[in-house]
Amino acid sequence: MHELALARSLVDMVEEYALEHNATRVNRINLRLGEMSAMTRALHFCFGAVCQGTACEGALLAIEEVPLTVFCSHCDEVKQPSGRYSFRCVDCGMPTPRVVTGKELQLVSIELSESEFRQIQNAGDRTGEVAGSATP
Repeated sequence: MHELALARSLVDMVEEYALEHNATRVNRINLRLGEMSAMTRALHFCFGAVCQGTACEGALLAIEEVPLTVFCSHCDEVKQPSGRYSFRCVDCGMPTPRVVTGKELQLVSIELSESEFRQIQNAGDRTGEVAGSATP
């Protein structure tokens, strides 16, 4: 259920941005998601259902998965552990509880389509008419 709430929140945020920029449709949403979240597959699964009836319907959800890295204070280096839940240095075996990357959830970019109204308005501006206004 956490993934469903996350997908809804993401769609709400993207839709708000689209409205602020006069867009009726979102073509693509680019995210960076840390490996430790283990939500990539579930988020893709929920996304389509949450988007129905919104500006995000039909949008592509592109997720770049960020690998888990940890800092080993003994080696004084950032390293990639042997597994998602292995918090020991692969070289010296010391505990590495400090996660450097792999917990991210970052909205990187949103690709919008211009609204039909804006296109009509621009076409009217070229002909000297104002879209949406009636002449007496």
